Amino acid sequence: MISRRLILAVLLPVLGGCASHAPAPVEERGAAPAAARPAEPAAASDPGVRYHTVKKGDTLYSIALDQGQDHKDVAAWNNLDNPNVLKIGQQLRVTPPDNAAPVAVAKPVTSSAPIEVKPATGATTGGSNSASLKREPKGGKLAWSDAALAKAQQAEKAGAPAEVKPELRPTEPKPAEKSAITGDEVDWMWPANGKLITAFTEGSSKGVDIAGKAGDPVLAAAGGVVSYAGAGLRGYGNLVVLRHNATYLSVYAHNSKLLVKEKDTVARGQKIAEMGSTDTESPRLHFEIRRQGKPADPQKFLPAR
Repeated sequence: MISRRLILAVLLPVLGGCASHAPAPVEERGAAPAAARPAEPAAASDPGVRYHTVKKGDTLYSIALDQGQDHKDVAAWNNLDNPNVLKIGQQLRVTPPDNAAPVAVAKPVTSSAPIEVKPATGATTGGSNSASLKREPKGGKLAWSDAALAKAQQAEKAGAPAEVKPELRPTEPKPAEKSAITGDEVDWMWPANGKLITAFTEGSSKGVDIAGKAGDPVLAAAGGVVSYAGAGLRGYGNLVVLRHNATYLSVYAHNSKLLVKEKDTVARGQKIAEMGSTDTESPRLHFEIRRQGKPADPQKFLPAR
């Protein structure tokens, strides 16, 4: 028969070992640690920044036009070594790094009107040199001296009304004109005299077509700066794009001859091209007005005719 001492000797280590295990801590299954969360994309943290994903058929010129930007600016913002080589799926930034609007066509700022000086009537005019006031003291009873003159002047001041200084009244300055022209201030005109053969249709056409014959003048519909001049945009032929301000561009396509180059400043009504039929079946001018890169109906901006 096993002794009681032997049984205790066997059981005590086992019981002691069970009592030494502490309860497992309660794990809080809330939000994941900050380090484990996926990082937000850069564009999401700055809602003012826009990106374009390159798709089949895109060119730098078409992307810039659709975004209302200059193609050279887009190339610079994305450090493109060769702007003619884009990859499908490539992300291109289409807003300036500082999210500032492009340089607008500016109007001169008028200066304030000159200050108008109105001297008060009856005011005594005098210089700082007392010698110029050499007149005999009042009553003529005192010998001439600087002290007598000063005393006479003091007496005159005591009995005379207070001196009224000339009043300086600046005319109300004219408010300065805005340096950037807003869209409502663009003075539009028809870029060609021909008959309208294709009207703007929302979703199906980006502008209007104006009929004519080869060599007819194509005029700037408003003053601006040449943003693009060339044949790099498929379907437009020989093309001119004008920037009028930070909001509006105008597009002139299918020309036979271009008369301006990029960065030229042109005036409203200036001849910028000659009508042609490049990338189209007959001589015509395809004309667009783009508001922040999006096509708008030109007939809503052009004068009635």
